[in-house]
Amino acid sequence: MQMNDMKGGPASMISAKLKDYQQLMKFTLSFTVVFSSVVCYLMVPGIAFDIISVLLLFVGGLLITGAANAINQIAEKETDAMMKRTANRPVASGRMTVDEAATFSVIAAVFGIFIIGIWFNWVAAGISGLSLFLYGFIYTPLKKIHSIAVLVGAIPGALPCLIGWAAGDPELGIGGWILFSLQFFWQFPHFWAIAWVSHEDYTKAGFRLLPSRGGPTKYSAVQSILYSVLLVPIGVLPFVFGMSGLVSAVIVLVANLVMLWFCVRLFREMDVKSARRVMFGSYIYLPVVLLALLADKKQESEENRVTRNEVIEVHYLKDRKS
Repeated sequence: MQMNDMKGGPASMISAKLKDYQQLMKFTLSFTVVFSSVVCYLMVPGIAFDIISVLLLFVGGLLITGAANAINQIAEKETDAMMKRTANRPVASGRMTVDEAATFSVIAAVFGIFIIGIWFNWVAAGISGLSLFLYGFIYTPLKKIHSIAVLVGAIPGALPCLIGWAAGDPELGIGGWILFSLQFFWQFPHFWAIAWVSHEDYTKAGFRLLPSRGGPTKYSAVQSILYSVLLVPIGVLPFVFGMSGLVSAVIVLVANLVMLWFCVRLFREMDVKSARRVMFGSYIYLPVVLLALLADKKQESEENRVTRNEVIEVHYLKDRKS
């Protein structure tokens, strides 16, 4: 009996606390965000797979994203408590104090930015800091003011692509901006579908995320269609600029057309079931598209392939000459 009490004591408390921190940083969402960053880093011409670089980019990105999500939960403590899907979050439920969450956010942000800055470069680290600021201090409060919050939030939502690219190419070539654009425009049908499904909860909490004041209307569905249409030409750009081959171009085109068809069905059917179809389709869309581009990446010749240290050395010499 005494042994069971011991097993259910400190061990269970530690387990519960770890789960709280996992919820605080929204681990699943953070993982998805960092996944984009790592894939875009590996998409940089001449960058070869290096397990240490990938792990450090993953850890650094996870800490920064987790910090941004913690700031979000601190700011939305009261509104999270009003909604069923967020009421059990650690800060909203009272299991974690605001001070504890804030301390975690500061420590995670500092360590994350320094990991990326020291191991890769300070351009990538600076973009990481900008992303955290936009998400935590601009997008989060704007959600209650105007639906333009989705447009503002799409910037830090797409910056992980640029962070990953900058980690391998601090001069921010065209490839980074193409991948940024792809993830930027993808977010509109994605977020509007979530806002459609959770409209009642969001309205109760005072959030304004759908483009129409009337909530889930034809106008909102049309907007989703328009942004899905924009994804089609953007999806061709990696092939046009020689980042990837024809196979991935076809896969991306098919994925874009499927997303567009889901949005058209939402316009025609105007129900939560159709919105869920867009939402889950968008979850599948991003990893399929990014992995297809990476798998079909145009390979550099062996003599043109560079390591992280060689990239740093080239930029160091360039700075000394200037």
